[in-house]
Amino acid sequence: MYTVTLWEFAALAAAAILVGFSKTAVSGANTVSLAIFAAVLPARESTGVLLPLLIVGDVLAVRTYRRHAHWGTLWRLFPAVAAGVVVGTVFLLWAGDAAVRTSIGAILLLMAGVTLWRRRTAARAETPAVPTAPTAPTAPVVPAAPDTDGAGARLKAGSYGVLGGFTTMVANAGGPVMSLYLLSAGFRKLGFLGTSAWFFLIVNVAKVPFSVGLGLIDGRSLLLDALLALFVVPGAFIGKACVDRINQKLFERLVIAATVLGGLQLLLR
Repeated sequence: MYTVTLWEFAALAAAAILVGFSKTAVSGANTVSLAIFAAVLPARESTGVLLPLLIVGDVLAVRTYRRHAHWGTLWRLFPAVAAGVVVGTVFLLWAGDAAVRTSIGAILLLMAGVTLWRRRTAARAETPAVPTAPTAPTAPVVPAAPDTDGAGARLKAGSYGVLGGFTTMVANAGGPVMSLYLLSAGFRKLGFLGTSAWFFLIVNVAKVPFSVGLGLIDGRSLLLDALLALFVVPGAFIGKACVDRINQKLFERLVIAATVLGGLQLLLR
């Protein structure tokens, strides 16, 4: 097993709790877990230890939100994600830890900036004009379906899909990229969580053979995972208890904040 001190194991256990929490509450928050694992363990090997824990969290998330997935979005994303995973695998064959951290941190900050810009532009476009006369009562507004159709939406799905596949392969950091995509497409909280849960369960399981082939998953990593998985489960239940108390606007702000924090940690380490 990896040699870690008691305090280092406590940090890894806290990160494992956060993995479970992020899977059932604030997707993207596990970028903090990524940084903790990379700080305690060798950066490349930390991705192999973290992957099985993410899969445990994914199973719990699917069990909770399986009925809320938007499968049309998933099928549109998977081909681009597969291409990104292949590119990420090739990148890992030659890239060192510093190159991986810098690349992922820069991508996360770029995507957060793009999402904030898009949200501000959309908010300005939707600002109603000042009425000049009383208007009749209107019917309740029905939430719009996710914006996943049309050439522009397909191009956006392809771009985010390749970035998501690349970042999830090289550093298990695909969560923030895909979170930003789902937010920009207009997903509400439950649809966001259900689609994200199925997406990452399928993608993370598909990454296992690649990680084994790269030597990132072995007997030592799985033994440590067996201990840390015990902390993922309570984290997932904490997230499930909290998600209903988080309103949509705060939910989106937390996702973007977690993305920025994770990107800065990777760049500044």
